[in-house]
Amino acid sequence: MTENNHETLHVEGGRHIKMWTRGVPVEDEAKLQLQKAAQMPFVFHHIAVMPDVHVGKGSTIGSVIPTLNAIIPAAVGVDIGCGMIAAKTTLTATDLPENLVKVRSAIERAVPHGRSPGRRDKGSWGDSPPDNVTSAWEKLENGFSRITEKYPHLRNTNHHAHLGTLGTGNHFVEMCLDENQAVWLMLHSGSRGVGNAIGSHFIELAKQDMRQWMVNLPDQDLAYFPEGTQHFDDYVEAVEWAQNFARLNREVMMQNVIQAVRHAIPKPFESHIEAVNCHHNYVNRERHFGQDVLVTRKGAVSARRGELGIIPGSMGARSFIVRGLGNEDSFHSCSHGAGRKMSRAEAKRRFSLEEHRAATAGVECRKDKDVIDETPAAYKDIDAVMQAQKDLVEVVHTLKQVVCVKG
Repeated sequence: MTENNHETLHVEGGRHIKMWTRGVPVEDEAKLQLQKAAQMPFVFHHIAVMPDVHVGKGSTIGSVIPTLNAIIPAAVGVDIGCGMIAAKTTLTATDLPENLVKVRSAIERAVPHGRSPGRRDKGSWGDSPPDNVTSAWEKLENGFSRITEKYPHLRNTNHHAHLGTLGTGNHFVEMCLDENQAVWLMLHSGSRGVGNAIGSHFIELAKQDMRQWMVNLPDQDLAYFPEGTQHFDDYVEAVEWAQNFARLNREVMMQNVIQAVRHAIPKPFESHIEAVNCHHNYVNRERHFGQDVLVTRKGAVSARRGELGIIPGSMGARSFIVRGLGNEDSFHSCSHGAGRKMSRAEAKRRFSLEEHRAATAGVECRKDKDVIDETPAAYKDIDAVMQAQKDLVEVVHTLKQVVCVKG
């Protein structure tokens, strides 16, 4: 068994915190957030912190919080079910055209995203989703109806029209080459507008419950639902539905990306060899340290022994297909990426367009001022992040993007 690589932070009046952050800077505000979460009375055993940790709403991104008989909606967040999917193809680097502009354009046309060219409803299918989107929605429709019978305002969200779409911010579609020059397709997205609406609604509902019950909290965003209450049951049902939406969203997008690449590259190919589809913002019932618990991973990936996962870098850095080592101290978890080291606003202030272009040299991607907040230097060093969690995962494949479509 690999020697543990974590450090322990003891919290007065709370559970201790185990941090896989050696060699990776952690902001003081993130540490304060972690300590407040560790003071919640229903946290089980300890909190595990991944090397990509940074400040989030209510709880840090990059934290794993196990709980008994209660759940904190903000510890899952509003991008419910956000995660990654990757598929290896039978293409190799020599099969790709020298100029990848057509490949990028084909992907952009196939997947609505935040700045979709020529589309009236940017980032959405509007009133005419394709057949595979409608077929996928049919698997989700009954569950959504049960949720909206109790919470009617959630009907007025983008759901069917957002299924199979990318979103904005750090969501992306990439074509990558692995260490053997094999071509991979990879993308990052979640439950889109409907998941955001569900997450935001239940976070506010938990706050209302806390005020009604006059519960004192170290941070109001740590508002929670006790197990056995109606809101607890409703949240679990809604969050599981949103996680299913997110998984299907990635599957539909991957289908459409593969078809787009087939049209852009003349050579026939097969795909979905070693395909991986994993959440990194979600809640799951699991057994740890002899106890059945609810585990919220916000910016963390399940890494059970032998389980495959994806840890992406920034749009100019390497990404990794990993295999979990089943480290119990991390609640069988690993990081979900490199993690931001500065805000979007600070990145836009600090970096120039020339620096962004240099950092993404060799990648067919957007190189305009509107993506500077996603420039590689705005993120932590992915190699340092991987070194800090060497007892959580082993690297199976190392990927480097050649095409990147940003939301």
